[in-house]
Amino acid sequence: MSEHLIVILGAAVGRDGRASPALMRRILRGHAHAVARPTAPVFCSGGVGRYGPSEASIMGEQLVAMGVAPARLILDEDSCDTLQTGIAAARLVRREGLAGAIVCTDSYHAPRSRLILEALGVRTLDGSVPAGLREMGAAAWLRMRLREVPAIPYDGVLALAKRRLLVEGR
Repeated sequence: MSEHLIVILGAAVGRDGRASPALMRRILRGHAHAVARPTAPVFCSGGVGRYGPSEASIMGEQLVAMGVAPARLILDEDSCDTLQTGIAAARLVRREGLAGAIVCTDSYHAPRSRLILEALGVRTLDGSVPAGLREMGAAAWLRMRLREVPAIPYDGVLALAKRRLLVEGR
């Protein structure tokens, strides 16, 4: 059986150019999966947001510093949202004939991330990291959950609409 792609979804970069707590949580979870699956490719996704450098480049630097071989890393610096990441990861899974994707993101974000990939025809495994009140604080926890309510059906419909194009290779 072929390997799964480890997909680490981006999160904000701080004003100082370092990983935010959310990005660091996701990097650490992705690293744990990379250690557990030493031959799996690791897809680091996230462009430049409000502050640089790109989320993907920070992920790559951190993972290499933690011992992940650079040859395993695929930096997706073009994707700037969850849907774009899902499309890019789905294309890679199809092109490389991989079994599916392990989705490494915060727990509140995992349902939408996985829905997008599944709608694009990619089998997923939950690789999420807990992101509750303790990890995020009450204001961020509430804001992120409220964001996901409309985003889940919105991105789900868009992903289904794009599935045909993806299958056709566009």
